[in-house]
Amino acid sequence: MKPDEKRDEDPPARNFIHPSPRMPNIKVFTGSSHPDIAKKIVNRLGLNLGRATTKTFSNKETNVEIGESVRGEDVYIVQSGCGDINDNLMELFIMINACKIASAFRVTAVIPCFPYSRQDKKEKSRAPITAKLLANLISVAGADHVITIDLHASQIQGFFNIPVDNLYAEPAITKWIKENIPEWESSVMVSPDAGGVKRMTAIADRLDIDFAIIHKERQRESDTDDSTVLVGDVRNRTAIMVDDLADTCDTIVKGAQKLRESGANKVYAILTHGVLAGNAIEKINNSCLEAFVITNTIPQDKHIITCPKLQVMDISAILAEAIRRTHYAESVSYLFTNVPY
Repeated sequence: MKPDEKRDEDPPARNFIHPSPRMPNIKVFTGSSHPDIAKKIVNRLGLNLGRATTKTFSNKETNVEIGESVRGEDVYIVQSGCGDINDNLMELFIMINACKIASAFRVTAVIPCFPYSRQDKKEKSRAPITAKLLANLISVAGADHVITIDLHASQIQGFFNIPVDNLYAEPAITKWIKENIPEWESSVMVSPDAGGVKRMTAIADRLDIDFAIIHKERQRESDTDDSTVLVGDVRNRTAIMVDDLADTCDTIVKGAQKLRESGANKVYAILTHGVLAGNAIEKINNSCLEAFVITNTIPQDKHIITCPKLQVMDISAILAEAIRRTHYAESVSYLFTNVPY
């Protein structure tokens, strides 16, 4: 047969078009640490909460059962770092792994309050960097992505080998100030310690108002007594303290007292994560604060009953919008400066 002759059995030429991959559906599950915020997230997204059950065996082992198929799905697991933190973390690891080995397309850990975030560096010899360890555990469990709010130290994002979206409560705080503090234009933003200066100045710049700093210094004559120095003028003005986390509330309460002694008319405290451990509620009730405002990254149902000064901002809309934008591969940078409607 000559080279230019065509064989009868040769099939006609065809153009093969590979089908585009299907966009998976969203499945949102929740652990036992904060189911309320998970319900608000799925309501915002118009979804039903995924079926999953968690229980503890008599020997204290955690058991998780995913009650529906996640094969090929875009899975989000909501679990905040609060309550019985270590048990809740183990529950998160197991849920991530259960979805991953059930062939989920992607598993995202939504951690509104990231635990162990204050253990982000070596403070002394032989001290652990527990935040790095936790990042490794989340990755090894099988998470492909992490969404959180106001990390105590932003460099924790670098501890992960997977994408981390560190959202900010700053837009929600700014909105609350404008809607709830009379004559906020003449108020003063205050950082209760040196570590929160960057966060405080960002909000002050957004509102275009003055700011001040409370600096704690060690007395040379004594090894135990500390004194606080206010850098800035708050006389006859409203002072607004902002920080990322309130645990025992000693710093906030002492800072509020210093501001009142320095001539402030009113003092507000606005924080992202309200741990409120020990007798923190009693300290807030007995303080000179007008209001103590926190977000609902940690459940506050019990605290709000016993603390009339406590007010809670709902940030579930921010998390829901971050999940929606992640699912559709849209930018989440809009949420760094805006509150979704």
